[in-house]
Amino acid sequence: MRIGMMADVYKPHVSGITNYITLNKRYLEKAGHDVFVFTFGNEDYKDDETNIIRSPGLPLRDTGYYLSFRYSRQAKTLLQTMDIVHVHHPFLSGRLALRYCRPLRIPIVFTNHTRYDLYAQTYLPLLPDEFSETFLQTYMPSFCDAVDLVISPSKGMAGILRQLGVTAPIEIIPNGVDLTPFCESCKECRHELNFSPQDILLIYSGRLAPEKNLPFLIQAFAGVAEAIEHTHLLLIGGGPEEENLRKLVAEKGLTQRVHFTGMVPYDQLPRYLSMGDIFVTASISEVHPLSVIEAMACGLPVVGVHSVGVGDTVEDGVTGLLSSNDPIAFAAKLTRLCLDQPLRHKMSAAARTASEKYAIERTTKIMLSHYERIVFDGHKRQHGLQYRINSFVEKFRL
Repeated sequence: MRIGMMADVYKPHVSGITNYITLNKRYLEKAGHDVFVFTFGNEDYKDDETNIIRSPGLPLRDTGYYLSFRYSRQAKTLLQTMDIVHVHHPFLSGRLALRYCRPLRIPIVFTNHTRYDLYAQTYLPLLPDEFSETFLQTYMPSFCDAVDLVISPSKGMAGILRQLGVTAPIEIIPNGVDLTPFCESCKECRHELNFSPQDILLIYSGRLAPEKNLPFLIQAFAGVAEAIEHTHLLLIGGGPEEENLRKLVAEKGLTQRVHFTGMVPYDQLPRYLSMGDIFVTASISEVHPLSVIEAMACGLPVVGVHSVGVGDTVEDGVTGLLSSNDPIAFAAKLTRLCLDQPLRHKMSAAARTASEKYAIERTTKIMLSHYERIVFDGHKRQHGLQYRINSFVEKFRL
């Protein structure tokens, strides 16, 4: 098959979605398929993989996103040779999929990766403050009705879509992770960052961005640090909030206890995670947190806030602990796990086992089965006078 991945943003921007597309592209290509990524901006960027198709776009401040309402003629022509397209952002890429592919009856799959109801302003900063749940309740149901398959990475996110009024069928397919490098990591690397075997190392990995609720995490850690002498917090990643977070750490007198790595190459992430004892996240905006799954594959129990995404992934009391959205309650849960080493070891083993259902080999097979079914059904529909007329007209339309 010729598979088109459509995304509003791609490398060099770093996010869970870009990592998802990269990994799935690689495994679909291993299975013998041709995969193309269609995106905007960074036209001079030297891609380290083939078939990345970029169209011009207007940069949206320093977000890494680009605004555009059309593909280049070359990109559009290539897109219309796909057997199936998979949309990863519903607004710009999603509308272009309907505009370019629907007339030719090319099947469209949409995965909802993001809690747009919680941080629409972060995702589309040019929209006015009035952009809210009302817009989503108008937009999402009609868009989902127009595509051939809606995918939610978690049961909780499927519920959110239903609350927004989506009535189209939804398949729940977890985002896959290449577990091998995480399962093979070891904890002997912590001395490289001057952590001792006696230290209890808490790790967060991901973007240092407003939607990740990191001031909450630092506030909760301050309570843990006061109660337990040898605890440290390692923040892996970079982002627009890094400077503000460093100031907050300094204000709380935690500069010797909270450590920033900056951006880390993805292939080095397992080594960093392997240093830890507990993975922590305070985000409530996750749909299907790959960082949590990666940490679980490394054998890290997780402490997080009970919410969609994290709550779908972490089994409270088994693979980690879930707290209410209150820093005092979060600190209490985290303190308990820091002090109870046997419980950490028990949860570590359970976390490794639970991560196996997210193996990319398994999720790729599931996704391919849906692709093949939809493409087969689509081929049966590609006949008749209207299809031939649309095919002719599309040759001349940008």
